[in-house]
Amino acid sequence: MRFIDIAATSAAVAATSGRKAKIGLLAEALRRLDPDEIVAGAAYLAGELRQRQTGVGYASLRDRPEPAAEASLTVAAVDAAIAEISVVAGAGSQARRKQLLGALFSAATIDEQQLLVGLFSGELRQGAQAGLLAEAIASAAEIPTAGVRRALLLSGDLKLVAATALTGGAAALAEIHLRVGTPLSPMLAGSAPDVAAAMLATGTPAVVDAKLDGIRIQVHRSGNDVAIYTRSLDDITARLPEVVAEVLALPVREAILDGEAMLLDESGRPRPFQETSSRAATRVAAARGGSSATRSRAGSSTDRSSGDSSAAPSPDASPAALSRDASAAGLSGAPAAGHSRDASAAGGLRPYFFDLLHLDGTDLLDEPGRTRWAALADAVPPASTVSRVVAETEEQAADAFAAALAAGQEGVVIKSPDAPYDVGRRGSAWVKVKPRHTLDLVVLAVERGHGRRQGWLSNLHLGARDPRTGGFIMLGKTFKGLTDELLRWQTERFRELAVADDGWVVTVRPEQVVEIAFDGVQTSPRYPGGVALRFARVLRYRDDKRASEADTIDMVKEIGAGHPTRPDA
Repeated sequence: MRFIDIAATSAAVAATSGRKAKIGLLAEALRRLDPDEIVAGAAYLAGELRQRQTGVGYASLRDRPEPAAEASLTVAAVDAAIAEISVVAGAGSQARRKQLLGALFSAATIDEQQLLVGLFSGELRQGAQAGLLAEAIASAAEIPTAGVRRALLLSGDLKLVAATALTGGAAALAEIHLRVGTPLSPMLAGSAPDVAAAMLATGTPAVVDAKLDGIRIQVHRSGNDVAIYTRSLDDITARLPEVVAEVLALPVREAILDGEAMLLDESGRPRPFQETSSRAATRVAAARGGSSATRSRAGSSTDRSSGDSSAAPSPDASPAALSRDASAAGLSGAPAAGHSRDASAAGGLRPYFFDLLHLDGTDLLDEPGRTRWAALADAVPPASTVSRVVAETEEQAADAFAAALAAGQEGVVIKSPDAPYDVGRRGSAWVKVKPRHTLDLVVLAVERGHGRRQGWLSNLHLGARDPRTGGFIMLGKTFKGLTDELLRWQTERFRELAVADDGWVVTVRPEQVVEIAFDGVQTSPRYPGGVALRFARVLRYRDDKRASEADTIDMVKEIGAGHPTRPDA
C-alpha cells in the first residue's frame, strides 16, 4: 500500500467530524494493507510508530529537505526506513541518523512529510482514538466489535489485534486472553473536583485508596520469573531489582499485580515524583541473566504450596467485610504507605500494590473489587499495599483525603467495591481526587503548530514574574487544553504581540496572562528558575489581569515546597 494513501486517510479522518464516517475511512485503509504491512499501517493510522524509540527529536524535524514531487513510498518501505533509524547507535550515530532521516523525508511528498512529522513527534491529532480503530478493525475484518475490544484490552497492543483480526478473524482473536507475562492495559481513574463528586459517581460504601506520588507498575510473576511493566506497557524489569526481590518473596506461584513504585526518604515519606521517575529511568539492575523478564531463583518456601487455583475469596457486600479486608491489608490506619518499613534500605524504589488481576491460575479481572482486594490482602503483606479505608460517608472520605495529603501523597482514588477491573478504560468505578493548583502566568513565546495544528501558533512558553527584576522566568511549555477556538484566538493575539520569529518560535511581548492548571512543581535544570510545572494545561486567558499582576516565581517555588500562600485570585 502506498504511504500517501495512509497520509490521505489520516488527513480525511482529521477533517471529518462524524464517528461513522471516521470508522469507514479507517476500515477501508485497513482492508487495503498487505498482510506484512498491517502492523505498521495500523500504527500509522493510530498516530504512532511501530518502533517505540527512534532517537529522532524535535530539532531533527525542523530542518527538513524539500519534499518529493511524486509519491513513491510504500508503507513497508517507510517502516523499514524507520526501523533502520531506530537501531542506529555508537560512534557517528547522530550523523548516520540524520542521513537516514534526510533520505526518508527527501522521498516523501509534502503530505507524507507532514504525517511523518506527526508520527515522529507523537503529536498527530487526527481523532483516530483506540475506540474508533477497534470498530474500524471489526468492520474491516467483518467480525463483532466486542471481540476486538476485549482482545485489545487484554493485549494492550492495537497493532497485534489488527494483524490478528485481519488475518485470522474472530477465531484467532479469541485466542488472545490474559496471560501471565503479557502486559495488559491498566484500568484508569476518572477525575472529580472533590470527594463528594467522586462518591456520587462510585456510590457508597466506597473504598478510598491513597493516590501515591509514584510510577504505575504492573508486575507479572510466573514461578521464579518476574516482569515489570509501566503504564505504557514498557518493560522496566531490569531497572527495579528491589521490586523483583519483593515479588519473589510473596507466597504465590503466579500473579499479576497492579500498583505503584516510589522512592521514599528516611522517614518513609515520598520523595518528589521527579526523583522517582529519574530513578526508574536510569537504574540498571545487577546482572540477573540478561533476559527482559528478570529471572531470580527463590526458595521453595516462597511458593504457594497448595497450588489451589480456586482460592479466590467469595464476594461480600457488607461494609463490615470491606473494613475487614482493608484492615487485613494493614491499611485502615496508615494513609502514608511505607512508614513501617526501613525506607532508606538500599535507597531503592518500593512497590505498593492496590489490585490483583490473576492469582495461581485464576483470573480475577471480572470479579468485583472486594473479591480482588481480599485476594490481594491474602497474598501481599501490609507493608507492600497502598493505604486503603472504607468510607460510608463524605466526611470519612474527606478525612482519608486530608490524611493522604498530609502524608505527602497526590490525593486519593475512590473506588466502587462492586466493579470489575475494567481493562484499559477510564470510567466512574475509580475516581481520583487531587488538589488542583492554578497559576496566572505570562506567555513569553509560542511555537508554530504542525500536523493538525499546522498554520496555528500552538505551544506556549510560560513565565512567572520575578518580583526582584520585574522580568519573567520561564517555567516550561504546554499546548494542553487548547481548543480550536482558543488556537484561533491566540494565533491572532500573538501575531499582534510578536517581536521576533525564527521560523519555529515566535517571541512575543510579555503581556498576555493565561491561567494554567498543573499537578505539581518539580526541579528542572532546563529552565532558569530551576523549576518546572508538571502536567500544565490551559484553563483560560485572563484579559482582566495585567502581566504585572501575574504570579511570581516565589509562589511557584512555595507550591513546590508544599507551602503555597497564594491569595485569592
